[in-house]
Amino acid sequence: MAKYVTADIRNIVLVGHAGTGKTTLADMMLHKAGVTPKPGKPSEGSSLFDFLPEEQDKGSAAAAIAHCTWKGREINIIDTAGRLDFIGTVVSSLAAAETAVIVISATAGIEVNTRRAWERAQNAGVAKIIALNKMDGENVDLSALIADIQRQFGKQCAPLTLPVGTGAQFSGVVNVLTADSIPDGVVGDTKDAKQTVMEAVVEADDALLEKYLAEEEISAEEINAAFVRALTAGTCVPIICCSAETGEGVTELMDIIASFAPSPAEGVHRKIASPEGEEAAESAPISDGVFRAQAFKTIIDDYAGKIVFFRVHSGTLSGGTNVFVTRNGESVKIAQLLRPMGKDMDPVETAIEGDIVAATKLDEVSVSDTLSAKREPLAFAAIDFPLPMVGLAVEPETQKDEQKISGALAKLAEEDPTFAVERNAQTHEMVISGMSNLHLILMLNRMKNRFQVGVITKDPKISYRETVTTLGNGKYRHKKQTGGRGQFGEVWLKVEPLERGNRFEFVDEIYGGAIPNQYLPAVQKGVLEAMEKGIVAGYPVHDVRVRVYDGKHHAVDSSEAAFKIAAARAFKAAFLAAKPMLLEPIVMAEITVPNKFTGDILGDLNSRRGRIQNQTALGDMQVITAEIPMAEMAKYSTQLDSVTGGQGTYTMEFSHYDFVPQRIADGIIAKAKPSAGDDDE
Repeated sequence: MAKYVTADIRNIVLVGHAGTGKTTLADMMLHKAGVTPKPGKPSEGSSLFDFLPEEQDKGSAAAAIAHCTWKGREINIIDTAGRLDFIGTVVSSLAAAETAVIVISATAGIEVNTRRAWERAQNAGVAKIIALNKMDGENVDLSALIADIQRQFGKQCAPLTLPVGTGAQFSGVVNVLTADSIPDGVVGDTKDAKQTVMEAVVEADDALLEKYLAEEEISAEEINAAFVRALTAGTCVPIICCSAETGEGVTELMDIIASFAPSPAEGVHRKIASPEGEEAAESAPISDGVFRAQAFKTIIDDYAGKIVFFRVHSGTLSGGTNVFVTRNGESVKIAQLLRPMGKDMDPVETAIEGDIVAATKLDEVSVSDTLSAKREPLAFAAIDFPLPMVGLAVEPETQKDEQKISGALAKLAEEDPTFAVERNAQTHEMVISGMSNLHLILMLNRMKNRFQVGVITKDPKISYRETVTTLGNGKYRHKKQTGGRGQFGEVWLKVEPLERGNRFEFVDEIYGGAIPNQYLPAVQKGVLEAMEKGIVAGYPVHDVRVRVYDGKHHAVDSSEAAFKIAAARAFKAAFLAAKPMLLEPIVMAEITVPNKFTGDILGDLNSRRGRIQNQTALGDMQVITAEIPMAEMAKYSTQLDSVTGGQGTYTMEFSHYDFVPQRIADGIIAKAKPSAGDDDE
């Protein structure tokens, strides 16, 4: 059995903007706890967390997990990537933790991904601690920083430790609640800070709030107990000053995590729902004693197969046990339990409520899956990952690569739910999608390094469609005489527009046997094949009704093949007579930018044929919602970064198809003309 109990566990996730020092802080925490003889340094390649090859140059790109013991608490530390390109590491890790430590650089202040991290932590319902790192940096204005934090995130953000000096003079911190004496050089008003913290803490406890307002004495024990509740409820978000580089203030941060961060029994309770989506009551970690866990991270290893990391939410689990995957009811064997320590794994006999562990060779298990000791329909809510927005078409560099590319890309997609792979049936391209161009480049580099598979990339083709706007008539007689049995089939039909989203309707209006019933399936097949190939630009035809109303046949020479050809040619004639138009996919985009860039962004969206739907203020940010043609969004991430200096973000999802303006459609048709609408006989 474990040497600790659930009440001793603290699961924390470090989140924040890139460059704030999250990984350095995580390494320093391990060093302070005696796990490593000296602090790991990401810049020197000695970090316990940044161990992937690409992370040595570009910083954290994946979530990494390690653990330490501090003052009787078992702390699981999850370090996440700071760039928006890898936001999936934050989303998945929050599903395994009770506390988010939001790391802010004291020299840079609140940056765009700081806000994103805060929003994600807020939505996940976890407790929050702000680590104000780099207090040894130059030009630190603590009062302005705290004022900005409170303005953007709320007055519940209260400085619990104040620095003794800043910049090169930063030599430690003072806990405003517990300090017996205040040393010289403290930056900030300790009395004011203590009052702010006290007010935030007592707000979570009605009885304590009454005592505080009545100016009655409150014991340290009462404050400590209320602090956990306040942190869990979000009425208090302590701000801790530190320097991950020098280690000053890190001990105090770890003390606060050990003393006040909620255990799995006290923290956020994840909701359980049925497969149909009917939400059940929240699940407490210690409930009916049945083992239940959720997978939040996977790695594909050449030797160990798929390694699945999961958080135990209730019950216990021992190695050699079979559990069920709720998604499909399959039974899988947990041969051995492993506890992650960076890239290494320590074997453990048993996992208890609150533990974060891993197991190998679980090919049937995916991220978000619920594992249970019982075959039951209830499962933890799926982790809500953002949709990948930026796409690239890929093709193998060599024939050798062609044999391995699908498997390699599938493995990468298993590891990263914000990376997707699909074969576009319309354009016949293999398209990979991710959060940004950088994300895609890194994933392809990872594929090259791990699987020795190279690819050629290009912009994916846009999935245009063709349709008609009015009624059109067409007829065609297919007649051939070759000396023996000939070919004969004549088809008369009408084409008219259907409501958008109803691809095709075939109506038989033949009377008197002009086309015998046995040939009507061939007529329909000929029409469908012509629709699939396209008429004006080689794109599939959608949203049309075809009425076959007349024709002719020959008792000897008619055949299915003849009627199929006649139908395809008749359809082409009717389609061209029905004022054809191109349709393009329209996406709904949500762009979040600082207020000062709003005008530039609105102007850029207008130039991209965007239609603004809504505009909302969010603090000093603007959220702009717009409908934009997908073709105009191909390079948008680069443009947004250029306009906002990397401070803007966006999401998008498919909305509907709409007509392409004629001037643009003419260019698309002219480019595709040579191959469009060819008929095979």
